[in-house]
Amino acid sequence: MMDWTDRWCRSFHRILSQHALLYTEMVVADAILHGDRDRHLSIPDGQQPVALQLGGSDPVKLAEAARIAADYGYDEINLNVGCPSDRVQSGTFGACLMQSPQLVAECVAAMKTVVPMPVTVKCRLGVDDQDIETALDALADCCLDEGVDAIWVHARKAWLDGLSPKENRDIPPLDYDRVYRLKQRLGKVFIGINGGITSLDEAEHHLKHVDGVMMGRSAYHQPAILTAVDQRFYGAAEKPEDLHEIVRQMYPIIEAHLRAGGRLHQITRHMIGLFHGAPGARRYRQILSAEAVKPNAGTEVVEAALEALTAEQQNIWQASELSETV
Repeated sequence: MMDWTDRWCRSFHRILSQHALLYTEMVVADAILHGDRDRHLSIPDGQQPVALQLGGSDPVKLAEAARIAADYGYDEINLNVGCPSDRVQSGTFGACLMQSPQLVAECVAAMKTVVPMPVTVKCRLGVDDQDIETALDALADCCLDEGVDAIWVHARKAWLDGLSPKENRDIPPLDYDRVYRLKQRLGKVFIGINGGITSLDEAEHHLKHVDGVMMGRSAYHQPAILTAVDQRFYGAAEKPEDLHEIVRQMYPIIEAHLRAGGRLHQITRHMIGLFHGAPGARRYRQILSAEAVKPNAGTEVVEAALEALTAEQQNIWQASELSETV
């Protein structure tokens, strides 16, 4: 989810669900050690629980990056051993590390010595021609020897030789049963599952076999799905969710961002899919996409998008009533 689950996306998703664990986009250890730490690591008030997803393959650098991040209040440090993007391949980390399970374990051990919060790993079933039975077990066992607190598995192989990063998200077949078998073998170890999960019904099914479910693109593109998470999985009281008011809860965050010199589209790009499938959603998306990028655009643009959505919904309702009376 590089360039997707930034702080503004997470602020929006936190309004939709108060309890789900949110993950940052992957941050490379060198960026923390040598870059703008506040930009990469600061967490807006009220956004926790949040897990920081780190990229890297140097145990010393990862440990120092994790130590620095711990002071920002993260609830989990997650090492990405699953991302197949060109950037991570050139840096010899991400999914490439599936081929070096002992090095992954050394990274886990180094981070666990310096941070108090859980250290977890997110991986694939394997890469390229690896046997997914032996590759996944080897990685899991090496990391468990060093005390890893959880293993999250994207239930696909990554083909680093022959497929683009985009193709790696869809073309390698899903094999959820392989993740279930890992859980069965490891017993009490926390095993989470990821990949191709598009509904809360699917998530509930997976939770019969594993301990956690991670949703990425489906939650991003259709974020309204998150409004039912707290009641369904965390025992929260059921409450009606007005998506218009959820959008308006973002206004203070937007206004603070604009005062700091930010641009409206940097936040609203994460909100475009909220009304997916609803009448008027296309007009809502059009207004945000076209107007939010303009200089000096503010919350009035978002309000106009909501008003257009409401007007279209009312037109459909009135047309329906007219047809019934006729």
